[in-house]
Amino acid sequence: MDFIIMQHVHNNFCSGNLYYTCKEIEGPYLDVHARFDRLLGRGTKQWAIGPLLPITTINDVDDQKNMIHRHEYLKWLDKQEPNSVLLVSFGTTTSLSIEQIKELAIGLETSQQKFIWIVSDVLLKECEQVQIPKGYEERVQGRGVVVKDWAPQLEILGHSAIGGFLTHCGWNSILESVTMGIPLSIWPMVFDHPRIAVLVTNVLKIGIKVKDWERRDELITSTTIETAIRKLMGSPEGNEVKKNIVDLGKKVRQSINVGGDSKKAMDSFIAHFTRS
Repeated sequence: MDFIIMQHVHNNFCSGNLYYTCKEIEGPYLDVHARFDRLLGRGTKQWAIGPLLPITTINDVDDQKNMIHRHEYLKWLDKQEPNSVLLVSFGTTTSLSIEQIKELAIGLETSQQKFIWIVSDVLLKECEQVQIPKGYEERVQGRGVVVKDWAPQLEILGHSAIGGFLTHCGWNSILESVTMGIPLSIWPMVFDHPRIAVLVTNVLKIGIKVKDWERRDELITSTTIETAIRKLMGSPEGNEVKKNIVDLGKKVRQSINVGGDSKKAMDSFIAHFTRS
């Protein structure tokens, strides 16, 4: 109760609201927030400053190839065809059961899709070390890469070889994928993931579901995973999703350039708090 009271008290001297998003992605909802503040007589400012990503260097793949100290997995991607590889990563705060990891591994294998799977981020519900099925890496060698340590997700998403992203719906991952124009295969798990999943699939139409939130307690079979991957990477529906996110990505990148909405919001935010 003390915390709730504190939130109301702060409105008396609140300058505005800072949002890690942009109008191109959540414009209608930002407008609703602004109208709500006006109805309450707050008159507070609104700054939507996202995304905060170094996209000017990430998108320059040719310059990356000339860099001496590039991550080994980027060098592997250099050898792959454009839009041919699926990135799989579930962030640092989600967990999968041992059985679910096995089903995911099989689904990736039977899909015959090239992939790069970052398993170091996955936490097991049993709090044990992630166990990839025995002999798995040998079976997928040349077609799939299993990453057991840190990997530069943003740089991987910015590589021309990446054609899709299987993700847990973390907001940072969504913004990175949108900015890079990479279509999404989504698997919501916790926190705000279910709402983000609705935004991605039903509203923006830039992703395809692997697992519905209603099935959060069910084991998702390898067959379901395989079907979702094939749909994203090689179907008319996947192509439509690709088109939508490429178009949205262009708008998002433009928004952080000079004259763009996010750039204007950032400049306004800085000017507000540095005024004399």
